[in-house]
Amino acid sequence: MFAYTLRRLLQMIPALIGIVVITFILSRVLPGDPAIVMAGEQATDDVIAKIRMDMGLDKPLFVQFFSYVGQLLQGNLGFAYHTGHPVLSDFATRFPATIELTLASVIIAICVAIPVGIIAATRKESFIDHISRVFSLIGACVPIFWLGLLFIYIFYSILGWAPAPMGRISGDLNPPTHITGLYVVDSLMTGDMVALKSSLAHLLLPAICLSTGTMAIVARMTRSSMLEVIGQDYVRTARAKGLSETAVVGKHSLINALIPTLTVLGLQFGGLLGGAVITETIFSWPGVGGYVTDSILAADYAPIQAFTLVSAILFSFINLAVDLVYGLIDPRIRYE
Repeated sequence: MFAYTLRRLLQMIPALIGIVVITFILSRVLPGDPAIVMAGEQATDDVIAKIRMDMGLDKPLFVQFFSYVGQLLQGNLGFAYHTGHPVLSDFATRFPATIELTLASVIIAICVAIPVGIIAATRKESFIDHISRVFSLIGACVPIFWLGLLFIYIFYSILGWAPAPMGRISGDLNPPTHITGLYVVDSLMTGDMVALKSSLAHLLLPAICLSTGTMAIVARMTRSSMLEVIGQDYVRTARAKGLSETAVVGKHSLINALIPTLTVLGLQFGGLLGGAVITETIFSWPGVGGYVTDSILAADYAPIQAFTLVSAILFSFINLAVDLVYGLIDPRIRYE
């Protein structure tokens, strides 16, 4: 397994180099001049030229690229001109919020989608199966921005069940003592139940909104995998031996059906990070997603490139972790 893991890590290098090159080129062809955005439309040409020189945009493109790569090799993600801080500093402040939102979405998707998929498979063509199909179809088709606005309108504006979609905790409360940066975890670790209640209340709606698409896809994949496994001879043999339905489904069927579901979950993680940009903007969630949106509006290159690169690294490592988990679920899998 060590050789396999090392080979996979080495295979990530060309992929990450490609991402660095592509994001650099794409960020340079974005419409808008960052120097004009920074200076304002009323600024004189001399002021704009001075800002462009300070940002290094007056240099040839290949010089800008090698300067950018040199910074990356030193662990420097660049400078965010629209905030006035290094990108690494901004990420350290905001990334825990995005991680908390994404993890909550994954947990919700797993807790809802896998049971729904199992029930739909074990009760094929029943009323529950039809409902799960409709649920999956709606979840896969509804845009996140529309669903987020609908959630805010119903649960905040009409019913008043949810707090105002502003931030991670009520404005009249202090955040929990910083340990991990995840408010829910920090609240539990410090025993701050007031902060925990407020954090969960603020987290619930954006997490459900973000997880909807993943829930739909994972539910369908679980159902399909379970249907395929349930029809195998060893499952029929288990039933013939008189095992309970719980043992047949939970021990003999679900474990073997989990591999395709895990694959989909790993692939969906990249989609969740992308969806976090929209969700955080709608719910004023102070994570990296909203930060990147502001960076795009300000034509600020460094944060956009950094977010894409960090997302790619996370995505690569999570897919590697998923591949390694295969061996734990199915001992027949060998890593060569």
